[in-house]
Amino acid sequence: MENERALPPASEVFGCLTFTGEMLRRHLPDDVYRKLQLTMDRGLPLDPAIANTVATAMKKWAMEHGATHYTHWFQPLTGATAEKHDAFLCPNGDGSAIECFSGEQLIRGEPDASSFPSGGIRETFEARGYTAWDATSPAFIFKTGASPTLCIPTAFVSWTGEALDKKTPLLRSIQAVSEQALRILKIFGTDAGVSQVITTLGCEQEFFLVDRAFHDRREDLRLCGRTLIGAPAPKGHQLDDHYFGAIPERVMAFMNEVERRLCELGVPVKTRHNEVAPNQFEFAPVHENANVAGDHQMLTMQMLRTVAEHHGFVCLLHEKPFAGVNGSGKHNNWSIATDTGVNLLDPHDETHTNMQFLVFLTAVVRAVDLHADLLRASIASAANDHRLGANEAPPAIMSVYLGDMLNDIFDQLERGEPRATKKGGRLELGARALPEIPRHSGDRNRTSPFAFTGNKFEFRAVGSSASISWPNTVLNTIVAESLEYMAAELERRVGRNPTAAKLETAVKSLLREVIRKHRRVVFDGDNYNPAWHREAARRGLPHLRTTVDSLPALGSKRARALFAAYGVLTERELAARVDVNIERYNRTVAIEARTLVSMLNREVLPAALRFQGELGNAVEATLDAGVKCPDSKAQLQEVVRLIAQLRKAIRGVQQAEVQPAGDGLKRAQHIRDKLLPAMAEARRISDTLEQLIPDDLWPLPRYSEMLFVK
Repeated sequence: MENERALPPASEVFGCLTFTGEMLRRHLPDDVYRKLQLTMDRGLPLDPAIANTVATAMKKWAMEHGATHYTHWFQPLTGATAEKHDAFLCPNGDGSAIECFSGEQLIRGEPDASSFPSGGIRETFEARGYTAWDATSPAFIFKTGASPTLCIPTAFVSWTGEALDKKTPLLRSIQAVSEQALRILKIFGTDAGVSQVITTLGCEQEFFLVDRAFHDRREDLRLCGRTLIGAPAPKGHQLDDHYFGAIPERVMAFMNEVERRLCELGVPVKTRHNEVAPNQFEFAPVHENANVAGDHQMLTMQMLRTVAEHHGFVCLLHEKPFAGVNGSGKHNNWSIATDTGVNLLDPHDETHTNMQFLVFLTAVVRAVDLHADLLRASIASAANDHRLGANEAPPAIMSVYLGDMLNDIFDQLERGEPRATKKGGRLELGARALPEIPRHSGDRNRTSPFAFTGNKFEFRAVGSSASISWPNTVLNTIVAESLEYMAAELERRVGRNPTAAKLETAVKSLLREVIRKHRRVVFDGDNYNPAWHREAARRGLPHLRTTVDSLPALGSKRARALFAAYGVLTERELAARVDVNIERYNRTVAIEARTLVSMLNREVLPAALRFQGELGNAVEATLDAGVKCPDSKAQLQEVVRLIAQLRKAIRGVQQAEVQPAGDGLKRAQHIRDKLLPAMAEARRISDTLEQLIPDDLWPLPRYSEMLFVK
C-alpha cells in the first residue's frame, strides 16, 4: 500500500504540492516573482499588474499535477473550511473549449454569503459575498482520491465588506501587533531592516482513533463526535502505559501517510507520539507565520480525518469523546518575531539585562490580566466545556506561568535593580556512562492555561476541534493594546532626545509599575488545586466556568471598543461572532440531546427490557424448582427500578429540550441549567444499566472495545 512505503527525502517531497519557494521561481518571471515574494514575505499590498501572470503560472503548475479544477478555500464561521470547485475549462461560442484562469478569477470569487453563519450580517435574501486571495498563504493542491484540486487560500467577506470568516480578523490582528511592536523596536533602536513584526504559531494537535466498525455502530459518535453514554472500562490510563509508548503498527502506517501527505502540502510536521489516554495520539509542527499556521492547522485536521478512513479508523477531534478519559486539546505555542528572524520573546542568557525582551514579556502578562475574560471566551465551546478544569486540561481561570528564572527577575525589578539571571546549572545523573546535561532555569507547568516555555507562550486551553484563528485573533488584539500602552509610556518618559541612560531608567520604572499592578495573574503552582481557585478569587481573577458564562464578555462595551480601536472587528462584526457562537452552542447541545433520547429509546431501553425478561424467566424457573433465589430477585428488582428511572430521565430530557422564549443567551442559560443536568442524569442511569447487561444483549460497542482495540 502507498502508506507503507518509506518517506522520501524531505528535499524531494517537501512542499511539492505547494505553490511557493522553488515552484514560484520555476514558473514566474524574475520581476513577477520578486513582487509576489514581497507580498508573501512582508505583507506588502499585491501589485494587480502581476495577477494574470501569476494566475497563468499557477494554472500551468496545477495542471501539471493533474488538476482540472480550482477552488477558493476559505474559513467561514462554521469552524470548518469551505470550497466551491470551478473547472479550468471554459467553453467557446463555436463549441470548442479552452483552458483559462485569469488574474481576476485568482483574486476574487463569489460564494453565497447567506448560507453560512453570519450573525445577522447577511439575511437569506442578501446572498452576495466575496472571497479574496490571501497571497501570504501559499496555494496548494489537495488530492481527494484520484482528483487533485488547486486550492487558493482566501478571505471571505460580505458584499458590504464585513468579515464573515476567521482569516480576515486574524490578518488584521497580526497587523495590529506589528504596528505597535515596531514602535517598541524603534524606541530601542533595533528596528533597522525590520519591515513588519509577525506572530508565530506551532499548534500541537491531539486526537483519538477508533475502529470504523465501532464508530458506525454508535449514533452518538456518528452525529456528535463524542459518546453520550458509556460506562468506564475497568482500565483507562491509570497505569500511564500508553503515554509515549510504542506506536501500534496500524497507527504507525496511518501516521506515515498523514505525514507524507502533509509534507507534500508544505505542512511542517515535526513530532508524533502516543498521548495519555488509550488510543489517543498527537502531531506537532514546526512554528510558522500565524496566518499560514492557521491554514495548515485546518489542513491537518482535514488530512487526519481523510487518511484515517484509508486505515479503517475514524479520527475523533472532539475535546471529550469519552467520559472519564483524558480529552484532547490543541496547545497553541505563540510568539512574536520580526521578519528578519528575531524572536522577540527569546530571553537570551543574561535575561535581567535584556530590557527589550522584558518589555514584550511584561506586555503579554499585562494583556492576559486585563483581558482574561476575552481570552477565556476565545476558547469557549460546548465541547471544550467538558475538558477545561477536568484535571487533564487547564481550568477556566486564565493565569500565566513564568518559571523560576523570570519570577526571580520580576522580584528583583519590584525591589529595585535586577542584578542577576538565575541559572539552571547541570544535571549529574550518577552513572559514568551518561552525559552531564544542562538544566533549564525553570520547570514546565502542564496545568497552566498560559505558560512561558522558553521563548514562547503555550496557550494550553484551546480545544482540539477548534480553528486556531479565533483564539489567536483575540490574543493578538489584547497584546497589541498592551504593546501600545508600553510604547506610549516609553515614548512619553524618554522624550524627544533619548539617551541610553534615560531609556534604561524609563524602562525599569515602567516594568516595575506594570509588574506590581498585573503580577496577580502570574501563578506557577498547581492550577488543579482547589486552594488556587480560592486564591484566584481573592486576587480578583475571573472564573468563567462555562461557555455561557464567558461569551457575554465579547459583547461588552469594553470589548467592542478594543476590537474597533485596532481595526480587527467592527462592533457589528464582533456582535455577529457572539451570536454565532451562542447559536452554535445551543444547536450543538440540542443535537446531542435528541441523539441521546434516540439512543436511549431505541437501543438502551429495549436491551434493558430484554434483560429484565431473561432475569424474570430465570427467577420464575428457579422458584418453580422450589429453590429460593434472593440475589436474583434483588437483581431483577434493581433492573426494574433502573428501567423506571430511565423512562423518567428520558422524559426529563425531552421536557428540558423545550426552549424558553427569549434571545439566544437566555436559551443557552436554560441549556446550561436544565438540559445538561437532565442529560447527565439520563447518562448516569444508562451507564449503570450497561454495567449490568451482558454483551449478547448490550447493543453498543463498549469503552473497553473502542479504547483498546488497536
